[in-house]
This record gives sequence, structure tokens and C-alpha cells, in this order.
Amino acid sequence: MKKELTTGNVQKTLLLFSGPMILGNLLQQCYNIADTLIVGRFLGAGALAAVGSAYTLMTFLTSVLIGLCMGSGSVFSFYFGKRDEEKMREGMRTSFIFVGVIALAMNIAVFAGLDAILRLLRVPEDIYIIMRDYVQIIFLGIFFVFLYNYFSFLLRAVGNSVLPLWFLAVSTIVNIVLDLLCVIVWHMGVSGAAWATVIAQMTAGVGIAVYTWIKEPELRFFGVPRRAYRVMMRETLPEIARFSLSASIQQSVMNFGILMIQGLINSFGTIVMAAFAAAVKIDSFAYMPAQEFSNSFSIFTSQNYGAGDNKRVKEGVRSSVKITLFFCIAVSVFIFVGAKYLMTIFVNPEETEIIRIGVQYLRIEGTFYCGIGLLFLLYAYYRGIGKPEMSVVLTVISLGTRVILAYTLAPVFGVAMIWWAIPIGWFLADLTGVLYMNKSKIGR
Repeated sequence: MKKELTTGNVQKTLLLFSGPMILGNLLQQCYNIADTLIVGRFLGAGALAAVGSAYTLMTFLTSVLIGLCMGSGSVFSFYFGKRDEEKMREGMRTSFIFVGVIALAMNIAVFAGLDAILRLLRVPEDIYIIMRDYVQIIFLGIFFVFLYNYFSFLLRAVGNSVLPLWFLAVSTIVNIVLDLLCVIVWHMGVSGAAWATVIAQMTAGVGIAVYTWIKEPELRFFGVPRRAYRVMMRETLPEIARFSLSASIQQSVMNFGILMIQGLINSFGTIVMAAFAAAVKIDSFAYMPAQEFSNSFSIFTSQNYGAGDNKRVKEGVRSSVKITLFFCIAVSVFIFVGAKYLMTIFVNPEETEIIRIGVQYLRIEGTFYCGIGLLFLLYAYYRGIGKPEMSVVLTVISLGTRVILAYTLAPVFGVAMIWWAIPIGWFLADLTGVLYMNKSKIGR
């Protein structure tokens, strides 16, 4: 089912299109929240710290693939808005091969360098074996992450944000059921939680690929003569590579910065690791709707920019800022007030020090969600108007500030400086992005 975003009321179109995407990402967060909640409650603080640290590592690796698929989706949206079906098919085919090869290479590389990666993260010896067992299994799902995200961004590029939601819903149910069985009933420990996640990822990835291929024949992209295919690759690969690599670099730089922060957090010991593992899940869940709304705004912008409707792009910018600020302020109040209760969802109430540190993190971060909400919109805007490199610049500013301040100040003033470094980075990047936007011809 295709849906053009180039007509109709702008605010209504954005909200209706983003709704399934937001709900889908909420379900996707349930993958990791189910692991964290069940592991934290039934296997203890050490297992929670291992799974939480592994989540940061896996997020970094999958962010490379998600960025590649996201960048390709911007190209698909542009040509869909331009009504150039031939170019769109060329891009789909080229992107699938390009990103698929990278996914396979990445899978091989991470298995080969697993111990070196864990040592680099300064994983404490008391949880090293637990984390290694968990990560070794989790890595098996990398290719399925590629499959799901490729077809998800493809379908969203043509205005179908509902179908990916259904496959996420099914895979989330599979994940939660298997988590309960593997950890509580079959006593498989953190390995059981890892297998539950991999099987759920396989369900989503293979399922959406097969369904799209069978039910959406206009989105099939193979079957072209070899000679013509080589010509298409030469013409399309540079464009796909530019958008995909820019988005991937932006995503991976962002998550590499988070990975470096994880290494610093690990140096403070298991209690701080466990607090961060629980708090960051709440944090990610809180601002995730703003992040996914920005992705829908990016697709909206790409389609309308491809159609040459700059006035509609400007209107989309104004509406998106209003919606994002309203949401972020409401969530900030909720997180600040409910931080302690939210931590006890993941951590036993008697773990008072873990809860205290987690509450401190949430109240510092939660106060400034408007900063990350606006930054997500800036990333989306620059992808949508064909300037993905600017998203990379903003990410470097945001994460560079965060890492420099954290590593400089935390050893002297304590772990709270890691939390304060984050919103400072957000607002510096916001300022840069807005100033640069004011110099462009679109969006002001």
C-alpha cells in the first residue's frame, strides 16, 4: 500500500504517518526492555550490568546498518516523490546488495574480534564471561536486523508505515514469550534472553522480506538483464553510497560516542553499570517517539523536496517543531516526577544505590528532552533536502562535546558529570544546525 505525503493537511499527514512508526519503535524497544526487566529481576545486578553493556555495543553495530538503510530510504523517498519509478528501482536493487554485503562482512568481523572488543570496553572480570556468552549469541541476529530495516525503510519511503508495525508486533510477542520461557522456566540465564532476541529478530526480518516480495510486486527489484544491471550500478551506486554512508556515519558516530561513554561508565564499577543499564532503557523509551517522529518528518521532507514543493517543506518544519516541543516538555515532566518509580520497574527496591544513581541520570537527562527532540528534527531535515553530511557534522558536535566533557570532568567530579555532558552536547549541536538552516533557502 503506497501513500503519497505530498498532498493534504501537513500536520494531519505527519501525525497519521508517524503514528505507526512511533508505535513500531515502542515495540522495538520492548526487545531490550524485556531482556533488561526479566534479567534484572530474576538474574541479579551482575547479569543486568552485562546485558545493559551488551545492549550499548549491539546498538552501535546495528546503527551502522540502520544508518545505511535510512540513507537509502531518503533516496527512495526522493524518487517516489519525483515519480521516477525506474530510478527508484535502480536504487532499491543497488542498495540491497550494497548494504547486504556490508552486513555479512560486519557479522564475520565482530565474531573474529569479540574478545578484543570486550577488552576495549573495560568489562569487569566478574561479569566478563556472562557478557561474552550473551554477546556471542546476540551477534547472530545482525543480518536479520539488516533485512527488517531495509524493507521497513523501503515501505516507509513509499508511504506505508503500517506493515512494518505488524511484523514488529509479532516479533515483540515472540521475544517476550521466549524471554519468560528461556530465563524463568528453562533457566538458560542470559544466554536464554539472547536467543529470545535473535529468534524475534529473525521473525521480523525474514517475515517482512517474504511478505513484501510476495504482496508488493511493484517493489521487487531483481530480474534485470546483467548488462543493464551493470549500467544501473555505475549510475546509482555513487548516490546510494553518498546518502547511505552519510546516514550510517551519523548513526555510528553517535553510537560510538555512546560506546565510549559506556567504557567510562564501566570503569566506575558494576553498581554504576547496572544503574545506567536500567536508566538508559527508560531514557531511550522516553524520547523514542520524538526520534521516530523525526524519521517520518524526513520521509515527508524527501517526498515533497523531490516533488519540488518547497512551501510544503517549510510548513512541515514549522508543524514538526511545534509537535516535538509539546511532546518533549510533557515527557520531561513525567520522567522527572516518576524517575524513582520507573527505576524500581527494572531494579529490586532494596538496591537503593543503583536506584539513586539511576534517578540522578534520569532527572538530569529528562529535564532537557527538548534539546534531543530538536536535534532529531535537524538530522531528519538535512537528510530530507539532500544534505546528509550536515547530520554527520551535528552528530560530531553533539557526541564530541559529550565525550570530551565526560572524560575530562568525570574522573575529577564524579559520575554525574557524564550525565551533564549529554544535554550540553545536544544544545551546541542544535545551535549549529539552526544557524546553518537560516542560511539555506528551504525551511525558514
